[in-house]
Amino acid sequence: MRDRFIKREGYLQQIAAWIDKPVIKVIIGQRRVGKSMFMLQIMEHIKKTDKKANIIYINSEEEEFQGIRDYKALQKEVNAKLSKKAKNYLFIDEIQDIKEFERALRNYLAKNECDIYCTGSNSSLMAGELASYLSGRYVEFKIHPLSFNEFCLFHNLQKNNDSALKYLRFGGMPFLRNLPLEEEMAGEYLQNIYNTILLRDIAERYDIRNLHLLKTLSRYIADSTGSIFSSLSISKYLKSTGLQVSPKSILDYAYYLKNALLVNQVERYDLKGKKIFSSGGKIYFEDLGLRNNIAGGFKINDIQKVLENAVYMHLARQNYKVFIGQLNSHEIDFIAEKSGKKIYVQVAYKLSSQETIEREFGNLLLIKDNFPKILVSMDELAGNDYQGIKHIHILDFLSRQG
Repeated sequence: MRDRFIKREGYLQQIAAWIDKPVIKVIIGQRRVGKSMFMLQIMEHIKKTDKKANIIYINSEEEEFQGIRDYKALQKEVNAKLSKKAKNYLFIDEIQDIKEFERALRNYLAKNECDIYCTGSNSSLMAGELASYLSGRYVEFKIHPLSFNEFCLFHNLQKNNDSALKYLRFGGMPFLRNLPLEEEMAGEYLQNIYNTILLRDIAERYDIRNLHLLKTLSRYIADSTGSIFSSLSISKYLKSTGLQVSPKSILDYAYYLKNALLVNQVERYDLKGKKIFSSGGKIYFEDLGLRNNIAGGFKINDIQKVLENAVYMHLARQNYKVFIGQLNSHEIDFIAEKSGKKIYVQVAYKLSSQETIEREFGNLLLIKDNFPKILVSMDELAGNDYQGIKHIHILDFLSRQG
């Protein structure tokens, strides 16, 4: 297969420690982020260490497995392929399409008949089906679109400003390596992914008939990336366009978009009161290319929004818990926490005036603790510190590990 030898080593290292452990390995991620290819990489890894391993692979989206639509059919298929002479490894792709799949998984786990791996394109796989039925007997791995470093590797690009702009424009869907990085072909591919997410992961799952509203809300969120999300404000805006939609319906639809892993909701944190606000967070897209496509294309006027989205996703990929910071009337773009440590990150397109410099650095200077503070921009002269605050170019920030 075309992508199989471009391994996503970071994810592979994470999951390798759990191979043969008596828990279900659940791999979740937005459609087409490379979950199926990652499963093949795990299978290859297992085969290298155990040549006799019996690999059972089921992809509920492939034609030969279309008859597997409930747990009974799943068990029948798996039972026919189990080996008594070798270690069995069960891989199920897009498992959310199989009704009551968790019953079959619990059965195989209880009998210790298989080492189980499954993928899903819906976050409720963890919060609902598996969490209630298999509590404490699974471990989750989230696969994201390509990081900037992976993007350069997949597309055989040097890490430079031109590559960074391509990444900000086209995003990190792995299959794009098989297409020219041009607006028309890449845009058509991304549009097909978006349509599939809306139809398969949202409309069918939640029995939604008003696709126009779903698309309109998606476009609104894409256009306002990095702005405070207010269902009341969106309801008033939609009313002005002739759409009567209650704030509750907007919250429901936003939840569906989040549950389909198309977007991420980031909560606001009050640095003074040390508490999370109950409302008013921001929404960022899982993939930059999809965000740009939904917004009608990559526009230079949107560069601030795209940069913020890129910085958020880079932090999320590194397993930071991310918040929007609020300090009195001042906003800190991101507070990122991991292993008891924090970093504060402010994002600006360019520090084009003294007023902008004072505002962006000034917000960070208001924070009096000793955790690292970073300003990320596209200024060519980035690289110098300002009163202890690191000023980093977006290219260097997206190239950072850890």
